[in-house]
Amino acid sequence: MSNLFVPISLLSLLIIFHPFITTSEILPFRNGREGEWRLLRPSIGISAMHMQLLHDNKVVAFDRTDFGPSNLSLPGGRCRYDSNDTSLKVDCTAHSVLYDVEMNSFRPLMVQTDTWCSSGAMSPNGSLIQTGGFNDGDRAVRVFTPCDADSCDWVEYPSYLSQRRWYATNQILPDGRIIIIGGRREFNYEFYPKNEDPYSASSGSFWLQFLLETRDESENNLYPFVHLLPDGNLFIFANTRSISLDYNHNRVVKEFRPIPISDPRNYPSSGSSVLLPIDENKAVEAEIMICGGAPRGAFTQASQGNFVRASSSCGRLRVSDEDPRWVMENMPIARVMGDMLLLATGDVIIINGVERGTAGWELGQSPVTRPVIYRPNGSPDWRFSVMAASPRPRLYHSTAILLADGRVLVGGSNPHRYYNFTDVDYPTDLSLEAFSPPYLSIEHKPFQPRILSMNEILMLGQPFSLTFFVPLYLSENILSIRIVAPSFTTHSLAMNQRMVVLKLVGVSRLTPDSYNLTAVGPSTAEIAPPGYYMLFVVHAGIPSRGSWVKIQ
Repeated sequence: MSNLFVPISLLSLLIIFHPFITTSEILPFRNGREGEWRLLRPSIGISAMHMQLLHDNKVVAFDRTDFGPSNLSLPGGRCRYDSNDTSLKVDCTAHSVLYDVEMNSFRPLMVQTDTWCSSGAMSPNGSLIQTGGFNDGDRAVRVFTPCDADSCDWVEYPSYLSQRRWYATNQILPDGRIIIIGGRREFNYEFYPKNEDPYSASSGSFWLQFLLETRDESENNLYPFVHLLPDGNLFIFANTRSISLDYNHNRVVKEFRPIPISDPRNYPSSGSSVLLPIDENKAVEAEIMICGGAPRGAFTQASQGNFVRASSSCGRLRVSDEDPRWVMENMPIARVMGDMLLLATGDVIIINGVERGTAGWELGQSPVTRPVIYRPNGSPDWRFSVMAASPRPRLYHSTAILLADGRVLVGGSNPHRYYNFTDVDYPTDLSLEAFSPPYLSIEHKPFQPRILSMNEILMLGQPFSLTFFVPLYLSENILSIRIVAPSFTTHSLAMNQRMVVLKLVGVSRLTPDSYNLTAVGPSTAEIAPPGYYMLFVVHAGIPSRGSWVKIQ
């Protein structure tokens, strides 16, 4: 039975609830067991170093402005004039695009200041707030607001931030503000929008000693991992250490034990991190998972041509425990520069990266083209599954995001200082591809829900109803309602991504294959900050297509 694609638990449910279904009817369907890759666009003209899904199912992607021309012209003869640019003072090519998921099409966007290694978060109204970068962009704020026409474009505020934000991390807060933490040689944080009163304490930046203490000879504290906890404090991880920060009072509430295996996890020893799903059907817990990285000194060794094997370890820390302790596991494949994403089911996918070296120009070798899916609630010997290999290696400056249809959009990979397509082992990649996890395989269609109607606005703590269709309904016991905040992904970090399993009140049957369910909106803004989320109905481990809802 180990060769069956359908997990034993699902097969047992089928036999229990529908004894007329035999194993011979399930056995032929094996093709989707390791997922499926599909090339969407061979080129979008830029390498997608940063990506963000918007609530209109379009994706903003961008690279940097200081490497020369891209492979995509700006429309209408437009050009970018920048006397501060280190490569081109006049540049008539695009360095950002808007990709339409439904139409599989894209159009160029005009970005003025340098977005290299910047950060971002979604505001409550659905605008992308994009911060920092390099050179003339290091204090910039850029805003992209979706619209129905093709006229939406970046609006920039070049000197808005109080400090340089290059390799910083952003997190939306319960009150709708965005906190911007760290950056190269910036051991502090600030807020967007800032208090315009120059005499206010919240108009500038706040020192964070922890960021200085976690810096070593290779830094290993850039793009710190940041997650908003249900108690309203921030979990911040850098290098091997982590704290809970009360950002309102600039106070470290707790320092947690260092992760037991002392490999650094942050840039350039880039591991990745997720906040595991918060389940409101039980006592609320908060658990962080961190995987991958590179041994201490690996960056220096890679610079000298010695590519050290990456870390294969993962650590889980339940920070809501009275005495949190790391629980360690090993991935089946060592990986640095991997992207960790929450899938629609609450499982974690680890995708992209290399097996040797670190982040940085030409410093990674042995691409890992096979994603791994991790089941947080699985038995210890059945948590990791290795998926199908992509034909395209994704190294430094690659990205991945979850889409509303349940696929994972993958792009980028440019381990070179400039775009380089010839005479190199790993050419600059301008393509977009999609990975379909096994839950999207055709054999699961009878169990896949389809949302028919629901409110587009959910209120905190308030009940709501939705109707859904499913051909073969099994049981309320294997039904869940999940909301997922879309991530801003760059440099192996999916900023702001979080999943909440909403409290399910009950399910009633309307017709032979349609149902009404009642659930309760997230209980607090600390659990689900205001803004847009994808809502999935998950039945027997198979998610519906996500519907966009606004939490307020």
